[in-house]
Amino acid sequence: MLKNIAFIVIVMLSFSACKSKKVTNTSENTTLSSKRVIKNHYINSFDKKTINAKLKIKYKGKSNLPSVTGSLRLQKDQTIWISLTKLGFSVGKVLITPNRVSFYEKINRTYFDGDFTLLSNFLGTELDFQKVQDLLLGQSLLDLKKESFDISFSEKNYQLKPKVSHPLFDILFLINPINFKINSQQLNQKDENNTLVINYANYETIENEFFPREIYIIASDKKNTSTIDVDYKSVEFNKSLSFPFEIPKNYEKIELK
Repeated sequence: MLKNIAFIVIVMLSFSACKSKKVTNTSENTTLSSKRVIKNHYINSFDKKTINAKLKIKYKGKSNLPSVTGSLRLQKDQTIWISLTKLGFSVGKVLITPNRVSFYEKINRTYFDGDFTLLSNFLGTELDFQKVQDLLLGQSLLDLKKESFDISFSEKNYQLKPKVSHPLFDILFLINPINFKINSQQLNQKDENNTLVINYANYETIENEFFPREIYIIASDKKNTSTIDVDYKSVEFNKSLSFPFEIPKNYEKIELK
């Protein structure tokens, strides 16, 4: 079961970027207010219609999986599609829409077709399509405009913490001082002791989008810690895309417990 859950998360995890009229600092400015940093973060949100990317994924956890390569296609606000291969052979596909999460994997001949509960349980936080897309695009999982934050500058990051503690989570955001993209977002579910850390690294500017070449995710609970390392080999925007997906016959359905 853990291997199947890990597969879903692995194939989802992807990339990051921004918007026209991007905001940048030519040098680190340590005196900006939290409202200005948050405003700049949203000004630099992703502003392309589609993404077509090649990536390499490594997973470590209770059951380690071999490194795989993948093709990711995303149509903003509509579809996330990933095809995974190992040694040139297809090992599975994922299709995520605003209403459903579907995937199949050929190693164990299993599939899942349902809502976001499985992903939410694994990462320890409630997910929907928008949050998954934000995670992949380097945007905050929470709406920063709805809260007030204390801001500090440390270790070359703007550090944002809510002025009023969240009833369920301890929250910390590290914002890149040059491009205002997220360098790290960290959520700790207090009662369950579940922790989710998402780090973004090696930002590049591609077609006026700030894009991290690496994403590193750590999901842990009281018993296990899983890590997912995503390395982007190539990425292009606004290409015409298709999303072929059909669950093979005679595969066993994964049921939530």
